[in-house]
Amino acid sequence: MKALIVGEHAGGNLRKATLAAMQMGASLAEESQGSWQCLLLGPGCLAAAQEASLHGPTWTLDDPGLDPATADSLAPAIARVVREHAFDAVVAAATSWGKDVLGRAAGLLGGAFASDVIAHEFVGGELRLQRPMYAGTVRATVRLHGGPKIITVRASSYSAAPRAASAAPVTSCPVTLDSGHQRVRVEGIRSKQGGRKDVTEARIVVSGGRAWKSTEDFEGHVGRLADLLGGAAGSSRVLVDAGITSNEIQVGQTGKIVAPDLYMALGISGAMQHLAGMRNSKLIVAINEDPDAPIFQVSDFALVGDVYELVPQLIAQLESPSVRRSGASGEA
Repeated sequence: MKALIVGEHAGGNLRKATLAAMQMGASLAEESQGSWQCLLLGPGCLAAAQEASLHGPTWTLDDPGLDPATADSLAPAIARVVREHAFDAVVAAATSWGKDVLGRAAGLLGGAFASDVIAHEFVGGELRLQRPMYAGTVRATVRLHGGPKIITVRASSYSAAPRAASAAPVTSCPVTLDSGHQRVRVEGIRSKQGGRKDVTEARIVVSGGRAWKSTEDFEGHVGRLADLLGGAAGSSRVLVDAGITSNEIQVGQTGKIVAPDLYMALGISGAMQHLAGMRNSKLIVAINEDPDAPIFQVSDFALVGDVYELVPQLIAQLESPSVRRSGASGEA
């Protein structure tokens, strides 16, 4: 199987989720005695490609027609690369960007598409994929009929691709793009996200739920604790729906899927939709005043109590001179 891994980048940096997609794509190639290639597209992709090349062979495709880099321009470019170089599979991380771009590329290619894949295996030479359904309560095993096979990978389910013994060369993708006009024009980009890490990139995520009554309370407790730990602030959907937090930090089935080293759930009951987005975290710490809250069923450490009383105590401990001198604050 010849696999193309489509990389995601921002600000000149390779997104961490891409390394999971590279691991999956490389596994497909190795297990089928094939080959794989990583592709970075759009303005500013060269710096990210240098990072990707530490893990395997990398192409760049920075054509004037890909600026601005919208799905409207990227999907046809990916489809052209797949057709001209006869790739059997196309893999990307199951981020909002990956689902948008690869979904459109799959439509152009007429291939078979599976999203949110969490595992794979070859049975009798046939590729079988596992993906979650019903908020993760069921795992479905699927086969893709026809080709190329288009796959988005849940980053929390695959380890990052290891570094190669030496960096591979970064070369320009040998393909010529159509010079057609884009149908999408970007007028501007607005974001409510501050200077914190993205929840999908951080090793520590501190999330808040229904217990928090205002944006000020959320920032003063959840945001402050996240800052002291050098992590990212996350949110359950109920706070997003209430306008207390931005949907950019929502964790869950309809938000972002995370698997940090430490996930702190503060005032989150643990609805099925939220658990689907964070249950693969390495260490889960939960605080909730309801001793029967579902979040405690997946927690490694649980504390029953009022977050308005307990979280300030945690913050005070982290802000104490002895802790600060020991270097405990900041991401480990």
